[in-house]
Amino acid sequence: MTIVEKYRTKIIVTGLIMGLLLSSLDQTITATAMPTIISNLGGLSLYSWVFSIYMLTATASIPIFGKMADLYGRKRIYLVGMGLFILGSALCGMAASMMQLIIFRGIQGIGAGALMPLAMTIIGDLFPPEKRGKMQGIIGAVFGISSIAGPAIGGFITEQLDWHWVFFVNLPFGILAAAILATSLKDVKSKHKPSIDWLGALTLTLAIISILLVTVLGGDGKTPGTYPWSSLPIIGLISLSVILLGLFIYIETQSKEPIMPLSLFKHRTIAVSAAVGFFSGIGMFGAITYIPLFAQGVIGVSPSQAGYILTPMMLAMVVSSTIGGFYVTKLPFRSVMIFSMSLLSVGMLLMSRMSTSTDSLTISFYMVILGTGMGPLMPLLTVSVQNAVGFSARGVATSSIQFFRSIGGALGVSILGAAMANKMAAGLNTLAGSLEAIPLEQIQQFSNAQSLLRPEVRSLMPHQILEGVTQVLAQSISSVFIIGLVFILIGSTAIFFIGDSRVLPPRTSDRT
Repeated sequence: MTIVEKYRTKIIVTGLIMGLLLSSLDQTITATAMPTIISNLGGLSLYSWVFSIYMLTATASIPIFGKMADLYGRKRIYLVGMGLFILGSALCGMAASMMQLIIFRGIQGIGAGALMPLAMTIIGDLFPPEKRGKMQGIIGAVFGISSIAGPAIGGFITEQLDWHWVFFVNLPFGILAAAILATSLKDVKSKHKPSIDWLGALTLTLAIISILLVTVLGGDGKTPGTYPWSSLPIIGLISLSVILLGLFIYIETQSKEPIMPLSLFKHRTIAVSAAVGFFSGIGMFGAITYIPLFAQGVIGVSPSQAGYILTPMMLAMVVSSTIGGFYVTKLPFRSVMIFSMSLLSVGMLLMSRMSTSTDSLTISFYMVILGTGMGPLMPLLTVSVQNAVGFSARGVATSSIQFFRSIGGALGVSILGAAMANKMAAGLNTLAGSLEAIPLEQIQQFSNAQSLLRPEVRSLMPHQILEGVTQVLAQSISSVFIIGLVFILIGSTAIFFIGDSRVLPPRTSDRT
C-alpha cells in the first residue's frame, strides 16, 4: 500500500481546503489591494465591477458545475474549475487596464463557482453521514478564518511585494491543490450516457445575470454607474429575468437531464433548506455589509480599524461552525436550525438598536451573537440536503443550496442598500431644514454620509452638522438591521415544515 493510498482521504481534504482558502481569500485580499490597483490602473468609476463581475459569474456557474459533476465526475469538473480559477488569476495579475482586470475577474469567478460546491460535494462522497457534519463545520471555519486573515495578507502583499502578486500568489497554491486532487481523488460518474441540458443552462445563466445586474445597477441614479429603480433599464432587466425564469422552469420540466431538477424541491428537507438559505442570506450578508460603515461613519474609527470590525463575528462563526458541525449529526435538523435562526434574530434585533452612543465593545458583543448564529448554518444546510439524496444527485443538490444562499446574499446587499439610501436621503432633507442658523453652503458641503468617512473632512464639520449627519446615518443603518430581521423571521417560518429529519444511516447507493 502506497502512502497516497494509506492517507488518501486526508490528502484529498487537504487539497480541497487549499482550494477553498484560495477562492475565499481572493475576495478579501483583492478588496484590500483595490485602492493601490486603482492608483496604478485608473478607472475609479469601474471600481465596484471588479467585485460584481466575480459575483455574477461565480453565482451563475454554481448550479451548472454541480450538475456536470454528477454527469462527468467530481474530479474532472473540479479540476476544470480550478484550471479556470488559476487562468483567471494569472490574467488578472497581468492586467494592464481596469477593463482587462474586470474581464479576467469574470474568468476567475467562473472557476470559483466550481470550487465551493464541489468541495462540499466531494466531502459528502468521502465521509459517511454521521461524519459529514464535523467535516462541513471545518469547511465553514475555513471561510471564517479567510475573512479574518484576508485583509492582513492583502495589505502585506501590496506593501511588501506588488499588487500583481495579489493574484499571482494563487498560482503555486492552486497548481499544488490541483495536483493533489488529480493524483489522489478517484472519480465516480454516472453510468448512463450524459445528456447535457444546454438550453436550461443558458436560460438559467441569463436569468441569474439579469437578476444580479438589477442588484448591481439599481440605485438612486445619482451614484455613477447606477440607474433609478423606476428607470427603463432596471424595469427591462426585471422583466427579462422573470421571462427567463419562466422559460427555465418550462425547459426543466421537459429536459431528460435538467440542470437543476425541480423534483429535488419536492423533498421537504431540500425545499426548507433552500428557503432558510435564501432568506438568511438576504438578512445576514445584506446586513453585515453595513457594520464597518457604522463603525467608521458613526463611531468614527479609522478605515483600518473598520476593516477589522467584523473579526469578533468571524471568530464566533469559526467556533460555532466547528461545534455546530458535530451536533448536526446528533440532533434533528430542526433543532439546530431553530438555534441558529433564533440567535441570528436576537443579533439583528440588538444591531437595530444601535445609536450614536453605541461603542465598539457593545458592537463586538452583538456581533459575537450574530456570528454564533451564522456558524452552524453552513454545515447544517449542506448535510441536510446531502442526507436527502443519493450519490447521483449529490452534486446538483449541494450546489443548489449554495446557489440559493449566494443569490440571497446578492439580493440582500441591494435591497438593504436601497432601503438605507432612501432613509438617509429623507433624513438629510429633514436635517437641512432644521439647520436654519447655519449657512446653506456649509449644509450642502457637509450634509452627506461621505463626509463622515473622511477624517480630514469630518474634523472641519460644524458640530451641529456632524451631530445631525451622524444621527441620520445611525438611524439609516439601524433600519437595515430591522429589514434584515424581517427576512430572518420569514426564513424561520419554513423550519416548522421540515419535520423531524435528521442524519440517516448510509444508503446502499452512497459510493465513495
